[in-house]
Amino acid sequence: MKIAIISVSDKGYELSSVLKDKLDADSTIIKTDLYHKNVKNHFPVLFYEYDAIIAVMASGILIRSIAPLIESKISDPAVLNIDDNGNFVISTLSGHLGGANDLTKKIAELIDATPVITTSTDVNKKLGIDVIARDLYLGIDDTKEILFFNKSILEGKQITFLLNPNKNFDYLYDYLNKNPFEIDVCISHSKKINTDEIHVLLENHKLILKERKIVIGLGCKRGKSCNDLYNGLKKSIDDLNIHISRINCLSSAEIKKDELGMLKLSENLNIPINFVELEKLKLFESNDIQKSEFVRSKFGIYGVCEPSALITAGYDSKLVYKKTSYDGVTISIAISKV
Repeated sequence: MKIAIISVSDKGYELSSVLKDKLDADSTIIKTDLYHKNVKNHFPVLFYEYDAIIAVMASGILIRSIAPLIESKISDPAVLNIDDNGNFVISTLSGHLGGANDLTKKIAELIDATPVITTSTDVNKKLGIDVIARDLYLGIDDTKEILFFNKSILEGKQITFLLNPNKNFDYLYDYLNKNPFEIDVCISHSKKINTDEIHVLLENHKLILKERKIVIGLGCKRGKSCNDLYNGLKKSIDDLNIHISRINCLSSAEIKKDELGMLKLSENLNIPINFVELEKLKLFESNDIQKSEFVRSKFGIYGVCEPSALITAGYDSKLVYKKTSYDGVTISIAISKV
């Protein structure tokens, strides 16, 4: 998640700086940028350049600033509102698909504030369809159906998940069993369903949840064992609450294609691994990756795990876990756009 923090007062800027330091230490936060004053000019840019905006200011200023920019719950960024004293963190826009509700809880914990969340499913401890889609990295084919299904869930109606029996959906079962929020679900199977889809059914309504590709980018010092790589991978997916059965692919640079630890990891997990050609890595450009001069001096590329993951995930993919080191192993995670 790429976050912009914008403030208008000196006190608000101090709080923003403290918050940035805390967020920069979080591997799930790709970058955090600070903006101060000049709200009218900043917001139209921030709204389209960041996944989330944290506004440290009065709610009136925030609402007037974003009102002309709001388009859709599908595309709008998460927007949070914090008072100058850091007493309350309010989820203001895109609570579910944008991730504002989860981010509100995270920020409130970091600055010891009270989180304020008002979405109906959350306050009634019900599990919304859009929350499931976000948490499991699933695309939604017809977002207009979200309202119908969430309203039905609030009313206690049973919905049906239709799955292909030939696909491992352990990640879905694990998620539903562990989630503290309520949802009444009946699981059915059909071989006619694509293996990367979950069909959600109720009455004459249908919604299709489609897996976005999750790619684990791998880098390591020469000779690292399968166990070393697995430990790093497990810590990173645990940070994002990703079940191991949800991973679609592993990825690294072709200079690592003879690393026995990586090959064994792919075999043990039964997850394919893609080794990206050096020429593709040399040509790849992204403002989100961490550039290493050491790696460039040795191989002519700026990095291994982050660009490999993004290239393998496909065009317009994004990092959800920045390069993090675990005892000689580096891990990043990218997801496809659709």
